[in-house]
Amino acid sequence: MARKKSRKFIILFLLLVVVVAAGVYTVSVMSRPASEIDPSRLTTVQRGDLARSVVAIGKIEPVSKVDIKSKANGIIKEIKVQIGDLVQEGQILVELDKENLQARLHEARAALLGAQANVKAAQAELEKNKIEAEGVDVAFARRNRDRAEQLAKDGLIPQQNLDDARLAVDIAVNRQRAAQSQLTVTQARVAQAEASVAQAEAAVERVQEELSNATIRAPIKGMVLSRDVELGSPVSSILNMGAGATLVMVLGDIREVFVRGKVDEADIGLVRLDQPARIRVETFKDRPFAGRVTQLSPLGVEKDNVVSFEVRVSIDNAGGELRANMSANAEIVLEEHKGTLTVPEKAVIYDAQRNAFVEVPAPDTKSGKERRSVKIGVSNGTRTEIVQGLTEGQKVILQ
Repeated sequence: MARKKSRKFIILFLLLVVVVAAGVYTVSVMSRPASEIDPSRLTTVQRGDLARSVVAIGKIEPVSKVDIKSKANGIIKEIKVQIGDLVQEGQILVELDKENLQARLHEARAALLGAQANVKAAQAELEKNKIEAEGVDVAFARRNRDRAEQLAKDGLIPQQNLDDARLAVDIAVNRQRAAQSQLTVTQARVAQAEASVAQAEAAVERVQEELSNATIRAPIKGMVLSRDVELGSPVSSILNMGAGATLVMVLGDIREVFVRGKVDEADIGLVRLDQPARIRVETFKDRPFAGRVTQLSPLGVEKDNVVSFEVRVSIDNAGGELRANMSANAEIVLEEHKGTLTVPEKAVIYDAQRNAFVEVPAPDTKSGKERRSVKIGVSNGTRTEIVQGLTEGQKVILQ
């Protein structure tokens, strides 16, 4: 019996000890100042550069880009450039097979020589008709007839000679009349022959142009961005097929490029022409490129109930580091402050009236922190400018 009482006493004593210990711990925790803030929630007011901006996401595109298509039909015989090559204006890019064109040129030149010979023959016939139409033979025949009549009257020649002289006059007159009637015809033959020469010359020029078009040259100075044909590939002429003609290659002048991006309608009102921009690409993560806004689309495009506007940001790329179709983010700087005080956006608290506050450590207070009113400036969505209310190096609490 005494043993049972002793056991109960020990159990009650242990329970009392536990209760007292828990009470002491609770009181100590509740009375502990909240100054022991998790260090990961503390940050420092820093001085630096801060810009308010909007970001247009797009691709790097050359300002000048040309689709190269042939003006002549044919088979590719030689390709003189490769993708990535820099070419000068007028440089030969591709040669087509010219054997058929050269044969056609020889035929056209032969036809031209024949037409020129026909002109000379027609002109000679015309000159002959002109002389006969003028009646030179008629005047000569009449003089002979008059002389013969006088000699016959004097009995110096027989009657046959006189008749022959008179007949010669009739023949010359008839020939003159025939020449006069043929004069218009021969003039028409000359004009027709000359027209044939013009047609033959045009045919020669046309074949020469086709022969020249069989050599495809660069219309601009730039880089070969793509090549869409191989040796032996058939090529259709843009003059015959229009937009359906064979694409030979694409050239682009990458000395100046641009980013074609989209800006939300909520921000487009803040964007202006010639505003500075910083362009970042995946290839050069730590190197921003300077650019400026050069074009704003007046027409918005709606997609998934969101309206956005196209913006073009031009970049000087004289060094050629940026390549076409690189993914790029163009940060358009709306406002920038140098050497200003900043805190993370997560440290700023706003009340219902949009007044700004931050919390700073206060070890002497019961909560271990206190709220302090601040005046804020620009924000880039990550950090916020502190115009008034804090000093550099001061600790603030992240929310």
